[in-house]
Amino acid sequence: MNVSTLGNGDLAYTAPDGQLYVWGGDVVNCTLPACPVELSIYGYRANLPFSSVLIALYALCAVAQIYLGWRHKTWSFMAAMLLGCFTEILGFVGRILMWQNPWNDTGFTMQIVLITFGPVFFSAAIYVMLSQIVQYISPKVSRVPPKVYYYTFIPCDIIALILQAVGGAMSSTSNGASDVGVNIALAGLAFQVITLVAFSTACADYMILSRRVWQAAALPTRFKVFCAFFTLATLLILIRCSYRVYELSEGYTSESEALRDQPLFIGLEGVMVVLAAWCLVAAHPSALFKRHEGSLAEKQTIQDPVSHETEV
Repeated sequence: MNVSTLGNGDLAYTAPDGQLYVWGGDVVNCTLPACPVELSIYGYRANLPFSSVLIALYALCAVAQIYLGWRHKTWSFMAAMLLGCFTEILGFVGRILMWQNPWNDTGFTMQIVLITFGPVFFSAAIYVMLSQIVQYISPKVSRVPPKVYYYTFIPCDIIALILQAVGGAMSSTSNGASDVGVNIALAGLAFQVITLVAFSTACADYMILSRRVWQAAALPTRFKVFCAFFTLATLLILIRCSYRVYELSEGYTSESEALRDQPLFIGLEGVMVVLAAWCLVAAHPSALFKRHEGSLAEKQTIQDPVSHETEV
């Protein structure tokens, strides 16, 4: 492959017909089939069918969330989910633009920024539900008031969003050459992983504290289904974020094996996040946290499991 470095530092490719194309630098004029795709930042053409299917799935998910949110008036949950779906849709539109031309700056910017921080909105939808779970089972056994969970994890999610957005923007404007941008985005992803682990720990801690309540109560099937999909959505996003930390740890360079591994991206980014989005359709708070009167503990008249007082 006839590649060279120009006097201004740009990377060039000389085609068999002698035509010179710039494939790395501020002004890139490489296109397919003039330049081999291996010279692009990802080293491959984005999978068109996969991107198209994900756009359709996110669009259907958005429709489902609008219907459920409007019907049950779960406005904050609906807003978070719609922001996540629309962000992912635009991100994969960027992937389609890069399928058309792997050196497309607009497509690169869209996908690197939007796909990177899109799952932050799904995390926010998950975080808002822990306080509702506590209210549903028994607020008395919680270590902190239910709203403390909301006011702890949502700000953490916003911090992760800002870091990932800023880092992604810096990387896109430098065509992936900015180490500072990569490090900022990496910090945002790592912070999101830490937040998700802390959130999972808080959920497990509460379920242990409240076990006497939910073990004694006849839990509705709908609540059991909710918990199963809620847990799965959290796990899927955690797996995805851990993968992105690994992917970005090598930066946006042609030497990064993780960055140039499309099957890995499809499985641990695309599939993980779209499954999480649909899990949150099945785990929609809907009427579950709206219709009940009082907590399960109040319904079962169970004494506070952590109370050390004896009634006389």
